Amino acid sequence: MDFEIDRTLDARGLSCPMPAVKTALAFEEMGIGEVIEVLTDDPVSKKDLPVWAEATGNKLLGIKEEEKTIKIYLRKA
Repeated sequence: MDFEIDRTLDARGLSCPMPAVKTALAFEEMGIGEVIEVLTDDPVSKKDLPVWAEATGNKLLGIKEEEKTIKIYLRKA
């Protein structure tokens, strides 16, 4: 991955819509262009967070799965 992570949000153990809600709150404290890594174990987040990013004008950089953890990378626009 060719970007630096500015912040990591551990949303494991939370189910939809909480990972997206926590991500939105984290984005309020972040600067334009910063990247967040969201850690989740809720499979719904793989669809929910990209839809949220598009709806809010932010950018999905990628999704990686490692065992039970899903890592979602988003850049604040």
